[in-house]
Amino acid sequence: MRLGGAFPRFLTYLLVATLTACASTPPSTPPAAPEPTASTTPAPPIKIGIALGGGAAKGFAHIGVIKMLEANGFAPAVVAGTSAGSVVGALYASGMNAFELQDKAVALDEARIRDLQFSSGGLVLGQKLEDYVNEQVHRKPLEQLAKPFVAVATRLEDGERTVFARGNTGQAVRASSSVPGVFQPVTIGKYHFVDGGIVSPVPVDAARQLGADVVVAVDISSKARGQAPSHMLGALNQSIAIMGQKLGQAELARADVIIRPQVLDMGPADFTQRASAIVEGEKAALAAMPQLRERVARLQAERAQATRLAQQKAAEAEYQACLDKRSRLQKLAGAVGLDGACERP
Repeated sequence: MRLGGAFPRFLTYLLVATLTACASTPPSTPPAAPEPTASTTPAPPIKIGIALGGGAAKGFAHIGVIKMLEANGFAPAVVAGTSAGSVVGALYASGMNAFELQDKAVALDEARIRDLQFSSGGLVLGQKLEDYVNEQVHRKPLEQLAKPFVAVATRLEDGERTVFARGNTGQAVRASSSVPGVFQPVTIGKYHFVDGGIVSPVPVDAARQLGADVVVAVDISSKARGQAPSHMLGALNQSIAIMGQKLGQAELARADVIIRPQVLDMGPADFTQRASAIVEGEKAALAAMPQLRERVARLQAERAQATRLAQQKAAEAEYQACLDKRSRLQKLAGAVGLDGACERP
């Protein structure tokens, strides 16, 4: 009588089951079912960076932008500033909220930041601006501010873009804000520095280098509109804007969201319109909010997907490691589907 194929297979199952059940001392310690170690930590929050551009008195618009970002849950985690943007940025990074910034703006007396001194290098010394900023940030150096902050200036000797991330906060802001022909160049070490707007009108790259996932750029720079400014400061301000325009366009394009408050008609030295500038900043930021929400949501979805894939790979690696650690008997049992020591992900 010939035995059917089912009978030998039954004997194999019986043998494996018997050996597995009766072995009082297995050849090796069977591996315990692995504890799941794949990370289930949610993706880290999106880090918002803000790049505050130069524009003299138009810089009050930055305060309005920050107000709306905070009000909508997008408070910047890192800050980069050029010229007027470095003034607002330093105070904000020191720990002030937008409403405190607004109070400072309303109470600001121009005489506190303007020290006229006739010189071949410029009409304004800039020491008062440096002292004012240091007073507001409680004389903390850049690296000790509440939020990571950098100020961008231009090295006069060779035109190099210089990013100040350490040292005297007021001095860095003064260097970043030293409009050629108006402010005297600032001497730091063996170099002289002038307005950062010449090389980086809106410091998008500096904000990205601080670790920002999403960079919000605030552009308040003057644009050539077919007419000459009526006064010297306006002419100088527009000249700097034209010089940095081409380079600035390329950098600005690397921002995730660009906010442009409607402050082009405001004079660069017109402190009387500070309230209007703040309102224009609020309006422009609100208009850009849908774009910012969409960008953040898309990045969050990408991160969540990347996290899921990483967790899946980790689980598969754990499963394979468990399989490799099995004893010879467990591997034999696994070949016929009787080993449950390793759980497939």
